[in-house]
Amino acid sequence: MKVGVLALQGAFARHVACLRALDAEAVAVRTPEQLAQVDALILPGGESTTMSMLLESSGLFEPVAERLASGMPTLGTCAGMILLGAAILDGRADQRSFGAVDISVRRNAFGRQVDSFEADLDLAELAGGPFHAVFIRAPFVERAGAEVEVLAVVEDHPVLCRQGTVTVAAFHPELSDDLRIHERFLKEMG
Repeated sequence: MKVGVLALQGAFARHVACLRALDAEAVAVRTPEQLAQVDALILPGGESTTMSMLLESSGLFEPVAERLASGMPTLGTCAGMILLGAAILDGRADQRSFGAVDISVRRNAFGRQVDSFEADLDLAELAGGPFHAVFIRAPFVERAGAEVEVLAVVEDHPVLCRQGTVTVAAFHPELSDDLRIHERFLKEMG
């Protein structure tokens, strides 16, 4: 299995390093041709409006949308969560999202850069104790549809969700030394 990491902007290099530490074949994806070669995709953190524009200008938006519709396993972190949601509550009027997860996401919901924080998340499906999560200008979910499984919550807001083959996280698992989120994603692909 080959895992692509969207490499247009944001924290893609750290995701590639996490995947390689787990002996997965990781590929930076910048073109539709590279996307066609992968079995799964990670949409990293970064700036969601910039990433949205770069997805359009690179010709990747429609191919990613098609792959998502066909069930490609996908992990979206921070800005990736925003892009994969059904509604962006405070995005630009022209900002598109994929609607792969039936959630409404608020950008920078926990505050500005200076309001970034870390929290231990209790995840029943991950053995080994709490997951130490890093939240940087993080979004959160204001509405989750009936088909969305909420896996973790901070301050009564969902921050880790799954629907079908798509998992979204408001935090940056790639900034932790804990590889369990990436490992779980790889196991789900299997």
